[in-house]
Formats: sequence, C-alpha cells, structure tokens
Amino acid sequence: MRHMLVGENLALVTPKQHKDDFGALATDIVGAHKSVAAYDINYYFPLYLYPDDHGGLFAHLEPRQRRPNLNPKAVMALAQAYGQDPSPETIFYYVYAVLYATTYRKKYADFLRRDFPRIPFTANVGLLQRLAALGKRLTDLHLLRSPELDPPVCRYEGTGDNHVAKDRKEGLRYEPTEERVCINATQYFAPVSAEVWAYQVGGYQVCEKWLKDRMERRLELGDIRTYCRIVTSLSHTLSIQQEIDALYGQVESDTIQLTQSS
Repeated sequence: MRHMLVGENLALVTPKQHKDDFGALATDIVGAHKSVAAYDINYYFPLYLYPDDHGGLFAHLEPRQRRPNLNPKAVMALAQAYGQDPSPETIFYYVYAVLYATTYRKKYADFLRRDFPRIPFTANVGLLQRLAALGKRLTDLHLLRSPELDPPVCRYEGTGDNHVAKDRKEGLRYEPTEERVCINATQYFAPVSAEVWAYQVGGYQVCEKWLKDRMERRLELGDIRTYCRIVTSLSHTLSIQQEIDALYGQVESDTIQLTQSS
C-alpha cells in the first residue's frame, strides 16, 4: 500500500479467488479489505515501486527512483517481439483491456475462480496499441477522471431531502420500466438502463452497492455528481467491452511465448 501513498501511481486490484463474477479494477488510491470482490481479499499490483525512505539494513542498495513493477524477462521478450520497448503504462492498459474482454472471462472462468489471471500477449504490436488505448479509456473511466464522463448520461430528479431510504419499502429501488434508480419515495436518478443497473464487479452490483453503503444518509451535491458519473462510467464501459471483444479473438491467434519465470 505504501507504493500508492508516496507518489503518483496506478494499481491493478484483483482477488486470487472468485465465487461469483470475476472482478478487477484500476485504482490510484489505497482500498479496503474487499472493495473489488465479495468473496476473497484484495491483492494490489502497483505499476511502480518506490524506494523505502525509512531506511533499513539494505536501504543503501535500493534504487533511489521509482521502478516499474514488471518482470524484466517478460518486458525483454515483449521488446524483442515488438522491436521497441513498450512503456509500463502501455503494458498496464493492455492487461486491463484483456481483463475486461467478456470472451476472455468466459473462456477462462474456471481458472479465474481459483487463481490470479494469466494474460496472453499478442505478437502484433498494432493490436497491442489498440487494446492499450481501450484499456486507458477504461482506466480513466473507472478512476472517474475521463472527459467522456461529461456530460453525464443520467440526471437527478425530484424534490425531497436527499436521504437514501433504508429499504425498498421506504423507496430504495430500481424501476426498470421508467429506468429509474429511486433513493427514496420522491427522488431518483434517470435514465439508468437495466444493463447498467445490473453491472457487477467481483460479485458487487455497483450501482446498488454504492447506495446501500449510504443508506439512511443524506446525499450531498458531490455525492449526487459522483453517482451520475458512475452510471456514465458503466455505460461507456459496456460499450468499450464490446470493442475489446471485437479485437480479442486476434490476440490468441498469435501470442508471444513467455517463459514460466516471466
């Protein structure tokens, strides 16, 4: 976690085991115990490792600059295949795109339930770059920093005190016909498609869980804006996943053979 606190960084968060749907998320902050999947604990894979400034017996042997948290043998194999060194960010975004390929998740579902994901690397540098570009869009959307979030795809409607009801009986519900996410009897977010409402990450239904975590609390203006951006992020995520799936079949048709140690 310290590598996320001492400087600018990205991390891939995923559990080792899954009971329900596979979950992986990009983050630039530290996270809670089970923020990505309901079944297993989180594992953080930071993109960069920072030197330990608190000293220690071998502190003088540590590099003084941050370094990529990537296997050098794997990076060398990729560089030889592509004729150029892929940046750490390109590798991160490519991996993220692959993890959001629906075809990949379905094909390797049994493996993903019991171990960390393995990533096939295409031998086609152009395909790598195209998938990395989609992975970057996903990353920016999931960090809620993408320009695609404005304007949002939904609005906050109705009059009331902005309090989130404690259950369906008091108004916390989804109305599929009207495409409304009601937070109480008189206020709601709309339009929210059924597909976005049902979207899950690691067994968590994102739109529902965010509200359940805030039951019997009053939403502030920033909270309302965040929820609209989450809905927008998921809407774009679904579209980008289709683009990734259209490309993913080409990945496994010609892959780079990495050794077990890389």
